[in-house]
Amino acid sequence: MKLPWAAHYSKDRLRVDSNLVEIFSSVQGEGPSVGESTLFIRFAGCDLRCSWCDSPHTWKPSQSCRIEKQRGSGKFLQVENPVSMNLVLDAAKNLSASSHRWISLTGGEPLLQKSLPEMASALKALGTKVQLETHGLEFRRLAEVLTSLDAISMDWKLSKDVKVAGGPQPVSFSPLHERFLGLAQAVGLLTVKVVITPWTTKSEIEEISLSVAKIAPNATLVLQPVTPSGTVHNAPAAELLLSLARLAETFVQNVRVIPQTHKSYGAL
Repeated sequence: MKLPWAAHYSKDRLRVDSNLVEIFSSVQGEGPSVGESTLFIRFAGCDLRCSWCDSPHTWKPSQSCRIEKQRGSGKFLQVENPVSMNLVLDAAKNLSASSHRWISLTGGEPLLQKSLPEMASALKALGTKVQLETHGLEFRRLAEVLTSLDAISMDWKLSKDVKVAGGPQPVSFSPLHERFLGLAQAVGLLTVKVVITPWTTKSEIEEISLSVAKIAPNATLVLQPVTPSGTVHNAPAAELLLSLARLAETFVQNVRVIPQTHKSYGAL
């Protein structure tokens, strides 16, 4: 079944196409904007392999994209990739993008796609704030999209937990994260998220906290207890989590412990 607004998509591929996994309406399940209405646009393709990843279907380009037919319906239309800019905008309008608190560009890794700067600009023109959810490494590509963003939620990856797909493994991701953070701090709302596992150490959190305090002191540092998935089978103990939060607060002004909430109602 095709919806009227999608009938033209296969022949109307203007501008730069995107490889997408899905477009749907929900509420934000992570970070400081948790619980706020959000229109998600999920890109396919990621160059990292996190040990706890719960969405390995986003690692590689997708043959098709599912688009929610009506806000809150949970019913989807399948279209072939790549998806045109016009179809994305039509889908966003059909899902009442302007009535959401946020449009989230997520993945996979959105910054790996050439279409992102143009798409972010076009979506921002719909009147809704645009947030980028990213692994926080592609600082060169961030510069191309920065002016269209109202918020950035960047991960801070630990190399013992995260591998590079098909490439050399760095001793630390910190140098790239610091360069990314230096650009990202220009947005109005910046979140740095660290996934806390049972083996996260105080020295790791201290290093991250020092970098955030030095480069982006107005950022919110979120410690997110891992949701067991992938090869990670246990959440961190409360004692560890709270001790890491206390440590981070000695360096960073705004530290929050926020678990994933969307798992409780079955959303990705």
